[in-house]
Amino acid sequence: MEPDRYDDLDGQVALVTGANRGIGRQIAENLRDRGATVYAGSRSVTNETPEGTERVLLDVTQEGDIEEVVDGVFADQSRLDILVNNAGIAEDGEDIVAEPTERIDRTLGVNLRGPMLMCKHAVPLLLQSDGGRVVNVSSGMGALGEEQSGGSPAYRISKTGLNGLTVYLDGQYGDDGLIANSVCPGWVRTDMGGEEANRPVEKGAETPTWLATFKPGAPAGKFWRDKEVIDW
Repeated sequence: MEPDRYDDLDGQVALVTGANRGIGRQIAENLRDRGATVYAGSRSVTNETPEGTERVLLDVTQEGDIEEVVDGVFADQSRLDILVNNAGIAEDGEDIVAEPTERIDRTLGVNLRGPMLMCKHAVPLLLQSDGGRVVNVSSGMGALGEEQSGGSPAYRISKTGLNGLTVYLDGQYGDDGLIANSVCPGWVRTDMGGEEANRPVEKGAETPTWLATFKPGAPAGKFWRDKEVIDW
């Protein structure tokens, strides 16, 4: 059964991390086109974000940036309805023995610590809206049911942790109305995914955008791909 969703997001406010390129940029454009006021986060002032969005300087490894952006959204809008934790990095690696410690720290810092800090500061504002949503852009590479081989240990483990964050948010705040879900966008042709990937950016952004339109009472605490629940 199709979850209850908003036909448009007029009057709602969204914050998308890593919105200057790839999947994050497309999600920001999609939410803008559905009527939301979109704050598009980028870690550099020189990066361009989609026309019609509010560009904000947001490096998710810097708690000061996060606090300033969330406080700014509250000052401007007095609400936040949607947080999309999209910012992420992926660096090829062979195995955990060979993985440089610097890469482990960098990957966990962006892919897991960053979303945790985003939620730490944004959840109080999301809970003020009826059915505030968190969409965590994860990966099937972090699913516990998948064979965890083929390298990239820091990336895989960071996405497993991001799925854990989703379950925690649902368990802790679901009864308060928060709708938190994770999503695997698939292998997408972006700077991260590479030219050999089998999906266009539009397809990768489709399900995250769809999750961002969920109404109160819609499914939460799930892991999704192509609008279907998949195993963690």
